[in-house]
Amino acid sequence: MKVVLVGCGAISGAWLEPTKNIPELELVGFVDVIEANAKKRQQEFAPNASVGTDLGQVLAQTKPDVVFNATIPAAHFEVTMKALEHGCHVLCEKPLAESLEEARQMIDTAQKANRLLVVMQNWRYTHNIRRLKRFLETGVIGNITTMNADFYVGAHFGGFRDVMPHILLKDMAIHTFDASRFLTGQNPKNVYAVEWNPEGSWYSRDASAAAIFEMTGNVIFNYRGSWCSEGHRTPWESEWRILGTKGSIRWDGNTKIICEIVGDDPEEQTFFREQHEVDVPVYDDINERPEGHAAVIHSFVDALKNNSQPETVCTDNIKSLAMVYGAVESSEKGEKITI
Repeated sequence: MKVVLVGCGAISGAWLEPTKNIPELELVGFVDVIEANAKKRQQEFAPNASVGTDLGQVLAQTKPDVVFNATIPAAHFEVTMKALEHGCHVLCEKPLAESLEEARQMIDTAQKANRLLVVMQNWRYTHNIRRLKRFLETGVIGNITTMNADFYVGAHFGGFRDVMPHILLKDMAIHTFDASRFLTGQNPKNVYAVEWNPEGSWYSRDASAAAIFEMTGNVIFNYRGSWCSEGHRTPWESEWRILGTKGSIRWDGNTKIICEIVGDDPEEQTFFREQHEVDVPVYDDINERPEGHAAVIHSFVDALKNNSQPETVCTDNIKSLAMVYGAVESSEKGEKITI
């Protein structure tokens, strides 16, 4: 499968490294608005590949099967649409689009062209979240009722993020929102959200947010986060507490997952019911698989080979995107929004 990569900035390295171990892929082109960036990636990964600043020109030259869209969010729609129009399958950086309207157009175009459009939702494929997901599926804490996620990171990016509107919700929260769907198996119904830019923030727009989602299955998902929080930094994957009808789980976002469940006698009348800790197993088959960017690319390639649908296909991922834009709309209007 011949591949053209569009967007050769810092994140593109995470896309390109896994291709070294995927023999089905051949890098044939690199495109960036700054040609030097494209040339740098060419020299590092595929010295014989084409280089250019004009996507249409490189597509015409190389006639690829696949486009990797690793551009900034504002370019996702234009690049993806052009790639689909040239008959390419597309793996697109998250978020899929800058609006639900754009996302629906992209999905409609991909379906009419019979091409696969998949989102780089790489956190869904980390070993620890998949370990937690499998453990939840055992039903040890009963039915999930509530899920809380905290994200506090003081990230000094520079560049477009410093001035991007709704920076936390649009650029980062998609990961956590998608994780909430993955872990619960539920989808959003409505949301109430607020955003603010605290004193001392180095962002020009609101870099902190809180949101309450009502999900299907009577699940409540609470999100709290900030891009400009110094001290006590959480993992990128956030810190989680999951409440069920029989107990609770805490996940630190790294490797520590703690589960406590109540005793076997539901009629026990003590003030605090007896509780005990349950070991969360490590699943060797999960740890043996690729994770992150590599896992998404592998799943994308497997789907093309087997004519199947990967987890982060656009028709599913738009439900996570809808959480983002529902929260944005709620924040702007100051009211609960139906998703």
